[in-house]
Amino acid sequence: MAEQRDSDEEEVRRVFDALDGLVAIEDPQARAKAISAFLKEQQPRLRKLSKLRRDYVLEQRAKKVSRRQIAEDIGVSQSTVQDIELGYTGSGRNRPPTKDETGDAGDV
Repeated sequence: MAEQRDSDEEEVRRVFDALDGLVAIEDPQARAKAISAFLKEQQPRLRKLSKLRRDYVLEQRAKKVSRRQIAEDIGVSQSTVQDIELGYTGSGRNRPPTKDETGDAGDV
């Protein structure tokens, strides 16, 4: 298990090193072109990665694993786990307003 974790961490490190490589391109035009190519391709990949993470969270919640434990396991906050579980993406601007924000007092 520790060997797999080390291998996984190494793979993540390679991704970060590649991104750092984009920043390190000295020629501004070449750097901008490389960044443009990356940004064009990254959006579908990020959606896929987000889906894989959400699938994991939903599987764990279906097994009654606490948000606290999931947060610890995947290295995020409990509120992030809750957001993932509820399907929220991006910043808070994309979230539906709470009852307090809509002025709805609910059923009294």
